[in-house]
Amino acid sequence: MKRKLIAAIGIAGMMVSIAACGGGDKEAAKDPKDRKGELTVWLMTDAQSTWPELVKQANAEFNGKYPGVKVNVQYQQWGDKTKKLDAALSGSKFPDVVELGNTETMTYILNGALGEIDAKKYDNSDTWISGLKDTCSYEGKLYCVPYYAGARVAIYNKEMFKAATGKDTIPETEDGLTKALDKIEAKYGKKDKAFSPLYLPGRYWYAAMSYVAAYGGKIAEYDEGSKKWKATLSSPEAQEGIQHYVDLVKKYNNGDQTKDEQDHANVMANKKTAMIYGNGWESGSVIDPAANGNPKLKDKIGTAGMPGPNGKALPSFIGGSDLATISKSKNQDLAQDWISIFTSEKSEAALAEKNILPNNTKQLEPLKTKPETAPIANAVPDAWFTPIAPGWAAVEKKETLELMLLDILKGKSVADATKAADAEIDQLINEAS
Repeated sequence: MKRKLIAAIGIAGMMVSIAACGGGDKEAAKDPKDRKGELTVWLMTDAQSTWPELVKQANAEFNGKYPGVKVNVQYQQWGDKTKKLDAALSGSKFPDVVELGNTETMTYILNGALGEIDAKKYDNSDTWISGLKDTCSYEGKLYCVPYYAGARVAIYNKEMFKAATGKDTIPETEDGLTKALDKIEAKYGKKDKAFSPLYLPGRYWYAAMSYVAAYGGKIAEYDEGSKKWKATLSSPEAQEGIQHYVDLVKKYNNGDQTKDEQDHANVMANKKTAMIYGNGWESGSVIDPAANGNPKLKDKIGTAGMPGPNGKALPSFIGGSDLATISKSKNQDLAQDWISIFTSEKSEAALAEKNILPNNTKQLEPLKTKPETAPIANAVPDAWFTPIAPGWAAVEKKETLELMLLDILKGKSVADATKAADAEIDQLINEAS
């Protein structure tokens, strides 16, 4: 089945990985201190800006074992990383270690790009967060290592809530929240027609699918009978969630409703909204001048679990990153050792100290009671994830969900929009199987 999938994806050069793997085994037989060469690691800029000392620490520990191997860390941007990686994999210069978002991994697993991983070599692998481990697993084998987890929470301006409602916290129920937002609209919206009490971008599909999950809906399900994935956005539950989301966008987003969420932290930094729904770390972006944030809002930005429909918390998307070796690399043993050091219990503790969710439930537990991390840490156990299907990356690339939401905002009925989206998802999501 794997050969069939590789052929279907068709990225040039992947199959040479079988021949290339042997070089690392011969090198591994040498004394570690005799190893020479270079290990190329691709990390995202989050590591460069937020935990550079962890990278430095891991490299120092690695070089203590392999003094003759130079670690070349290259930082990548989320916007063009996959394009650069695809180009590198089709050539002769590619990273030995690569960080992948957890929605990206399945594409590279199926096209043979990633080396197989032995979980026993990694700290706390028996308590890895399932939402991350699942994205690294295929047909009983493991192809990447969970790095850190993420979930979305309510990020709000405490000062604005206090001025409008008398409290600098958000209500625990959605009914209470909408009443508070109405008061904020009355206070700040009169002076600024572009001010949004709650800035929910219209094309923010991660948020929209959280409301789908809140009503018991799913994007797609795997049918054991046909052995295929079946899109289910046209189910009554999913439609109800999508309609609920669109209603919130129309009522509370007074800005450009056709945008996505890429700049919503900056909208908050510019005091154009009292609240956004975003990744926990985005609360830091709101006040960080390096991210076009507003340092004057320091100590005025809070986070909390997002209230959802029916008196329950809004289910969050389980985000995060994984680390993988490249199957064509001749340094897979070195790559695995570097990842082991970078995701060790000590390293994950360093992430937790910065309020980044670690890759395992053992180290996640204390963060559930820490005020700064409780909202996001408690959102992880009940979080949802995208279909772990061969063609899911194609759905994201074609922006099927974003365009569906945009069509609804422009007047297309939810029934018609979801039916069209289901047809496209059915085609894309099964094409590699």
